[in-house]
Amino acid sequence: MEYKAEIPYGAYWSTPFARWQGSLANLHSVELAAHVAKGELARRNINPGVFDFGVLGVSIPQKHSFYGFPWLAAMVGAKTATGPTIGQACATSVRCLSSGVQEIESGGADMSLLVTCDRTSNGPHIYYPNPRGPGGTGAHEDWVMDNFSCDPNGGHAMVVTAENVAAKHSITTEEQHEIVLRRCEQYSAAMADDRAFQKRYMVSPMAVPTPNFRKTASVLEGDEGITLSTAEGLAGLSPVTKGGTVTFGGQTHPADGNAAIILATAGKAQEISANPGIRIRVLGFGSGRADSAYMPEATVPAARQALDAAGLGIEDMDAINSHNPFALNDIVFANETGADVQKMNNYGCSLIWGHPQGPTGMRSIIELIEELALRGGGNGLFEGCAAGDTSMAVVIGVSDG
Repeated sequence: MEYKAEIPYGAYWSTPFARWQGSLANLHSVELAAHVAKGELARRNINPGVFDFGVLGVSIPQKHSFYGFPWLAAMVGAKTATGPTIGQACATSVRCLSSGVQEIESGGADMSLLVTCDRTSNGPHIYYPNPRGPGGTGAHEDWVMDNFSCDPNGGHAMVVTAENVAAKHSITTEEQHEIVLRRCEQYSAAMADDRAFQKRYMVSPMAVPTPNFRKTASVLEGDEGITLSTAEGLAGLSPVTKGGTVTFGGQTHPADGNAAIILATAGKAQEISANPGIRIRVLGFGSGRADSAYMPEATVPAARQALDAAGLGIEDMDAINSHNPFALNDIVFANETGADVQKMNNYGCSLIWGHPQGPTGMRSIIELIEELALRGGGNGLFEGCAAGDTSMAVVIGVSDG
């Protein structure tokens, strides 16, 4: 189907992503996202007062994040806008997009601001009181590290889901490393001509503020902490788990950053578009869930549902982007759907630029839009898995002129 909501061309942005414990490690993710959004709206001459709805996507708690989107909106200057705060691990971005689209579809809003952010660095240590525990002692967890290493629905680490899928589909380390090298080539394409592709949407250069947001601590020209693998380097790596197939080179790394997209009715979208001749439509959403501990497989049913909703097939997709925490995600997806694994993620992906959870998918959707715009239009699919063996997908249509 085709929704009423459109994405005005150029009305989106992403910060560079910084490897954890890097330049963004000591910044409150919600405050930083508001700081960036305020600047980007001003740069586009968009009055924050135009927003009547919004969504904050965040999956790692920060101080005062209980106040969610209304707090972020107030910091941005959109003081009459309200909306929910959503967290669905790495499916957060598509879930936020779906919420924003549905609000406009129902007539509840004309202009929505969708902001996603997370900081995996310095994640919170949480204590859960239990007066009836031994000696009155409660339970505790390190939000980031403990949840990376233990899915409560089975007690397994994330990497176990990848190994289960590798075994089921007979995917070797060598096949995974082949995809890693291809994804490095594609990321390099986005870096060509002084990062011409990334500069189409990225906040660059980005002045990184001090924690009190009064001074500039440093400047990021682009993503920080990227490692572009070589065949020789990958060949020297052993699997992370004994007897497994996934190496450190075949999986993504935690990161920090934020990304945002504006949604509007067709008329409003035209008013703020950087190029009114380019129209960006949302054509269909999908969600899926795999068997317990088989997370990478969840992208297949989600993508099929999104394609069915759009009335399109995989053969109608001019571009496909994925959130691929493991290289084997793309192998399984291509094998099951008929997609060309070599032509997915033509300008980068989370396997290379990192995994800040909430904004991960948002950046990929933005890159999908820009790739389609460069092609002169077309249809694109984004799909990505998330904790709990879940996934979400969205189909985007871009027309030029």
